[in-house]
Amino acid sequence: MIILIFLGIAFFILTIVAGFAILFTGKYPRGIFDFNLGVLRWGWRVSFYSYYALGTDKYPPFTLNSADYPAELDIAYPEHLSRVKVLFKWWLLAIPHYLILGAMLGSGATFAMGVGDDEQGYGGQVGFSLLTLLVLVGAIILLFKEHFPKSIFDFAMGINRWMYRVVAYAALMTDEYPPFRLDMGPAEPPAAPSPAPAGDLG
Repeated sequence: MIILIFLGIAFFILTIVAGFAILFTGKYPRGIFDFNLGVLRWGWRVSFYSYYALGTDKYPPFTLNSADYPAELDIAYPEHLSRVKVLFKWWLLAIPHYLILGAMLGSGATFAMGVGDDEQGYGGQVGFSLLTLLVLVGAIILLFKEHFPKSIFDFAMGINRWMYRVVAYAALMTDEYPPFRLDMGPAEPPAAPSPAPAGDLG
């Protein structure tokens, strides 16, 4: 997590650099793309190991490269990206996804306590996201049954897949708009075959 903090800062800065490169050239610099993909891979392995999935006891490797690990993430390098979309896809087009993911990943339970007639006291905000709550329930069951419930694991994986697709889109790594769906299960479903290209209309 400590290393990921610094990698996350580099990811943010390099995404801005990549954005300018796409704006002027229509291409995501390959070296930056590979680095940012490596950061996402590292982050996903740590998430899979910890309280985003509790999917394995195998410790995440310290590498940006693809590795022999139960959780893997890959994004195809785009040969060309829209120079226009780069200006607004990361905020305007992604807003519907942000709202839905905010509901699943945000927390908002509040508490407050007053003391005396002058209503002095303290308050705060505490809560669990839907994803954290799911994994926490699974962890409690795991303590007693030594088996993580498959239905909870599948649901958690669906939320994680949705989140990482939106991250890749908002980080300008693809022009393909993320689908509004939970692809649940241990493995990502195969992509639907692309329709046959239409004839040239001149």
